[in-house]
Amino acid sequence: MKRIALLGATGSIGRQALEIIRAHPELDLVAAASGSQPIDDLAPLTQVGGDLTELLERSQPDNVLNAVVGFAGLPATLWALERGIDLALANKESLVAAGDLATAARRRGGGRLLPVDSEHSAAYQCLDGHEADTVHSLVLTASGGPFRGRSREELADVTPAEALAHPTWSMGPKITVDSATLANKGLELIEAHFLFGLDYDRIEVVIHPTSTVHALVRFRDGAALAHLGYPDMRVPISFALTYPVRSETPVPPLDLSCGLTLEFEPPDLATFPLLALARRAGERGGPYPCAFNAANEVAVAAFLEGRLPFLGIAETVEETLASVDRAPARDLDELYQMDAEARRLAERTASAA
Repeated sequence: MKRIALLGATGSIGRQALEIIRAHPELDLVAAASGSQPIDDLAPLTQVGGDLTELLERSQPDNVLNAVVGFAGLPATLWALERGIDLALANKESLVAAGDLATAARRRGGGRLLPVDSEHSAAYQCLDGHEADTVHSLVLTASGGPFRGRSREELADVTPAEALAHPTWSMGPKITVDSATLANKGLELIEAHFLFGLDYDRIEVVIHPTSTVHALVRFRDGAALAHLGYPDMRVPISFALTYPVRSETPVPPLDLSCGLTLEFEPPDLATFPLLALARRAGERGGPYPCAFNAANEVAVAAFLEGRLPFLGIAETVEETLASVDRAPARDLDELYQMDAEARRLAERTASAA
């Protein structure tokens, strides 16, 4: 029996995780948390808001599924990594904002970090069993979101409702807007750097509209392995929760007889500059990934509230990054200060737009 703590139980990932847990008797949900919605009868131990590490201390899980949205998921990530507890990570912001701290905690704790993002789960599976020195590069795929092919001028007046109409994935509002701006792929680029220990020049992003290929790994001998499947988050969730067993899910096998076509194209970095800004922030390191994440969270919230135009999201992030002047965070307290400062800068920029 594997004891599971589910953080972010009422979100898109959390709801699908509950489906997987209920279908597998060997998975025992011992604790669950939500940000604001009541979940009284969901698990023996539940919590709404507050310090998630207190819930983890009380429940002592074997596996933590961190599906909290945003920077708020960071303490739970560090808690699991420090203790060597298997971490199923859907909170990419943990590694983006605190990659160096999380890497050090993982090294000390010695536990497994199993990515739940579809692209990183796919890369993990392609890399499994291969020596690091045999890997040439990693390719992350992006659907392109609802605005693929549009010009910058055509995006000036798009609404939140249009941005939330994702063509292939069903996700929460923040990550769906991130997909529309390509910020999500920028966050995943930084996350992949810390997950797999690859330099940024060995991580490529391509647009793949059907979301059939989730990631590819190129090897030094010229071969490439790809992970294919329907765009359904239950597959990476199940992989992370039942690892090392590959358990059954209700997702059907990919039907290759239906005339499957695989198309790839480079991202339009001029129209969607957040991907390039994320790469630059990752390469600079130090406070910049944290500032990128904080500014993007503030800007997306302002867009969804109708206070900021769609193109203002990237402008807010760019101006915030230009104002950053800090040394790298040495601990969690300094990281909180860094995050708060970036949010203040971003809010000021967004309010002036």
